[in-house]
Amino acid sequence: MKDIITLGIESSCDETSVAVVKNGREVLSNIINSQIKIHEKFGGVVPEIASRNHVEAISDVTKKALEEAKITFNDIDNIACTYGPGLVGALLVGVSYAKGVSYALNKPLTGTNHIEGHIAANYISHKDLKPPFLCLIISGGHTHLVHIQDYDKFEIIGRTKDDAIGEAFDKVARVIGLGYPGGPKVDKLAKEGQANIELPKTHIEGLDFSFSGIKTAIINLHHKNPEINKADLCASFEKYVTDILINNSLKSAKQLQINTIALAGGVSANSYIREQFLKLQEEGYKIYYPDPILCTDNAAMIASAGYYRFISGVTSGLDLNAVPNLKIGECLCQYMQ
Repeated sequence: MKDIITLGIESSCDETSVAVVKNGREVLSNIINSQIKIHEKFGGVVPEIASRNHVEAISDVTKKALEEAKITFNDIDNIACTYGPGLVGALLVGVSYAKGVSYALNKPLTGTNHIEGHIAANYISHKDLKPPFLCLIISGGHTHLVHIQDYDKFEIIGRTKDDAIGEAFDKVARVIGLGYPGGPKVDKLAKEGQANIELPKTHIEGLDFSFSGIKTAIINLHHKNPEINKADLCASFEKYVTDILINNSLKSAKQLQINTIALAGGVSANSYIREQFLKLQEEGYKIYYPDPILCTDNAAMIASAGYYRFISGVTSGLDLNAVPNLKIGECLCQYMQ
């Protein structure tokens, strides 16, 4: 069977990334141009600035990806690009560039869901992982429990009712003065503290999540006592949200009668969350999560997800557009004739 080389393009937020992946799982290159330092002084991503930097970076990043993979454009079989969800201006840069490459090379284009890309990052890190399994997607914009029925079939079991978990991390970091990006800074400081601060419990029926209450509780605690031990506060916050994630994941796994749980998304790089999920192996669960570099936004995961869409017969036309609120499992592409 012929190898399929996919060029992945990711520009949904503040990383410009281009990757070359063989057969959906072997990464030949994965170049990531991060804008974190540019947005740090604003305390978060500024959409217009992100879009302009994508325009400036994407051609050079693509050139580096091809050089590192030791291939040329002519070796590409499929072009996968993120077309949602994300910031509309940022998405348009990657989509437009991908369409231009597809047209110039007369090669297939596959619009790819960013969140499905995060799931697919596990296929790169774990060659043995195959559907079905349960995936907990935890990022700055999403908190979902998804039943991965097949490579291109997804059922959402639970989701956040309000804030995504990554938003809660960033807000906590901002309130106590850690700055942006909040997740890694909260994780680092929490290692110096103890989870000894009592926080209010949020009660949600079913398998959904809610993080706005804990975020507000942390803000109120800090306002009432600015001298509160920040390391203890971070450790207590991490324990609180991790307990919720594990509790809902276990309930979902038992409901689906599945013993394989994968983590995905930027927050899955959190060391405490990983440690606590790994303890579930003692109860007979198989736990997977991507390598840290694949937890952040990157094009290798998009190439992997795009590959599985492509081999199932899905492609996109040159009328592909950015869809900032694209849902998991929603495919606005078309099937090849």
